[in-house]
Formats: sequence, structure tokens, C-alpha cells
Amino acid sequence: MARHTGPVCRLCRRVEDKLFLKGQRCFSPKCTIDRRGARPTPRSMRRRRISDRGIQLREKQKARFTYGVLERQFRRFFAEASRLPGITGENLLQLLERRLDNVLYRLGFASSRAQGRQLIGHGHLQVNGRKVDIPSYLLKPGDTVSWRPASQQDTPYQEALQRQPAYLPGWLGLDKEKMEGRLLSIPTRAEVDVKLDEKAIVEYYAR
Repeated sequence: MARHTGPVCRLCRRVEDKLFLKGQRCFSPKCTIDRRGARPTPRSMRRRRISDRGIQLREKQKARFTYGVLERQFRRFFAEASRLPGITGENLLQLLERRLDNVLYRLGFASSRAQGRQLIGHGHLQVNGRKVDIPSYLLKPGDTVSWRPASQQDTPYQEALQRQPAYLPGWLGLDKEKMEGRLLSIPTRAEVDVKLDEKAIVEYYAR
């Protein structure tokens, strides 16, 4: 299968960095990369120097794993970013951050981007008052995200009421009483808190 179906903590260990794929567990002592370290490979294997191409590939994979995007979909995002005016790497991160599943995670409506995709697929969320069931839906400045009235008695909504956002960036607004979020502006690179070298990703696709 194209989508990774194994333990997601192995993805963090593979790229030797925390990708925060399991919500609050990643911030606790239970985090696998803190307990077991990076690189899930046999101990007998000698560490080799990573080539420039390997570093570029690792950064691309980190971005894919972080946002839960498949390779073909990621290529489409990159192609779109290269067509937009400005710096391609920053445009790419802006597109990924504006995905609906990522916005749900940023607002605290979901504990992880994976749960955000599940909530969207089950039809719990609406954008500007209309149900949206596409996780890759790109929000525009001024768009509002809220829970459908029929979903406000369900367990995910009740859990979201008690959850605080891990990090609420300045380009998002949150009305906790109405459980409604708004995209205030296009995020800048300084407002994106993921540890990625977007220049390496651009260099990877430039070859």
C-alpha cells in the first residue's frame, strides 16, 4: 500500500527527528524517539556519512511524513508552489499549512493531523457553513472552520472542547466558545514552526 500503515514512530526515527505524529504522546516521556533514539536499524550497521542527495531526500521525506502527504500529491504541491510568485520553498510550506487537516491540528480540534484527516473524512467539519470532506482542501484568508451541528454531541467534539492547541500561530484565529477557527492571513515562514530545510527540498526536485 502507498500509505504508511505501520508504527508512525518509526518514521520519526527514520528521519532522526520528532515529527509530532501522535499528538500529546510526542510531548511526553513515552515518546519513542526519546526512549529508543533514532535510526531503527541493526546495531551492527556502521554509520555512514550522508551524501548531499541523501540530506535533500531526508528533508523531503520529513515534510511528507509531517503533513501526511503521499509522493504524487507532494509533487503536485511542489509544482503549484513553483508556479506561484515568491520563494518556492516558502510557497510550499504555505500550501501545506493551509491544508484543512493541518488547520484542524493547529486549532486543537484534532490531536494530530492524522486524526484531523479522519474527522474530515467522517464529515464532522464545515468550512464557511458548508460540509467539506477533503483533507487537502486549501483554506483562503477569511475562511472559517467549525463543527457541524450534528457532530457536537459526538466524542471527538467533546474531546476538542477540553483540548488546548499545542501551538496557535498568528495567522489563525480561534473562538473557543463557538469552537470556530478562522484563517486570518497566509502564513509566513517565521510563523511555521516545523523544523524543515525547504531549500534542500527545492534542490532535490531541481535535479
